[in-house]
Amino acid sequence: MIKVVAKNYIKADKVDEFIVLAKKLVQETVQKDAGCIRYELFQDISNPQVLTIIEEWENKDLLDLHMSAKHFKEIVPLFGGFTERPGETNLYQKLV
Repeated sequence: MIKVVAKNYIKADKVDEFIVLAKKLVQETVQKDAGCIRYELFQDISNPQVLTIIEEWENKDLLDLHMSAKHFKEIVPLFGGFTERPGETNLYQKLV
């Protein structure tokens, strides 16, 4: 099992637009991508400009397929126009 934590730092005036686009990505991923166990959007309680997608995948190969999916390739590049600084993405492998 693979977990992904993709943290985004969004411009204050772009938060609502980012959320709309990220919700579309979540919906498309959950409906279309094999091996997706969980794909959720979270907003930091103390800083609403920090939006994080937390994902859970059956394995790395299925995660790679997700990243080559049409909806991913169309939506994720648009996120760059909303960010105030580069985000952070970490992949975790379950040990126990």
